[in-house]
Amino acid sequence: MSSIGQMADMRTSYGKALVEIGQQNQNIVVLGADTTDSLKTADFGKQFPNRFFNVGIAEANLVSVAAGLAISGKTAFASTYAIFLPGRCVDQIRNAIAYPSPLGKKGLDVKLVVSHGGISVGADGGSHQQIEDIAIMRAIPHFTVLIPADAVAVGKLTRTISERYGPFYMRMTRSNTPTVHSESQEFEIGKGITMRDGADCTVAACGITVKMALDAADSLKQEGISCRVIDMFSIKPIDAALLERSARETGCIVTCEEHNVMGGFGSAVSEVVSETYPVPIKRVGVQDRFGESARDSEIPLLLEKHGLTSINIAKAVKETIGRKRQ
Repeated sequence: MSSIGQMADMRTSYGKALVEIGQQNQNIVVLGADTTDSLKTADFGKQFPNRFFNVGIAEANLVSVAAGLAISGKTAFASTYAIFLPGRCVDQIRNAIAYPSPLGKKGLDVKLVVSHGGISVGADGGSHQQIEDIAIMRAIPHFTVLIPADAVAVGKLTRTISERYGPFYMRMTRSNTPTVHSESQEFEIGKGITMRDGADCTVAACGITVKMALDAADSLKQEGISCRVIDMFSIKPIDAALLERSARETGCIVTCEEHNVMGGFGSAVSEVVSETYPVPIKRVGVQDRFGESARDSEIPLLLEKHGLTSINIAKAVKETIGRKRQ
């Protein structure tokens, strides 16, 4: 168990949850692409070797095999790094998982759970930093897209999606992350979580930026600015009702994501708010550029270079409040 503020590994939580649901459901199968140790899925293979498949460095095949297992009645969890999934196999994801609709269902029962999302992945550089996956996956029909903020969310959402039919995409980060949710927190697909209430601005965040948003709200409180902070872990479906209500009640929104601002989470929020209750919106994220190499100790500097800090979120809040309707 992780207590709030404690650093924890999302991948470890994922691997543990897989073993638990595997014990309860004989139809759960797990697939990897030569990254099973890194994704922490190897423990599932040790306990259930007949339900574990390592296809090697062949991500398109990973997706196709997962689809085949799903069409035969299995619930398939396929995992590798985000830059490879969806990065190398959008065609297979679209046409082998999302498009088939057996017996009137929408897509196949495949869960794509990836790690190493965003730019906080270490020294591999921009070629291995996935900042386009939200835009890609939310545009594919039938897919549910989740970006959990911490290890608690990962564990609970892994169990949830194992019990819910359909194609899912869930992205984890590589680095240990601070725990922001208590073990008692419930996670409902399509519903955001209001982490803190406020009246002056709404800060809607996902993934590792949720903690940054909370820190920004703390600093702004010292200046007399009241921020509502929402963990919008469910990117698709998104909580349109909560966003509209927040727009009406706070008058402006700042979005935060470890992703390109083009087509990502901020774009999804903007789409909803522009159609329901238009207010000023500022998107904090990677500004349509690639990341670069950064050793583990340098990741905070890389995030800072790309504006992914609580200081930058606080600055965006002040700017956006200044654009509110008078």
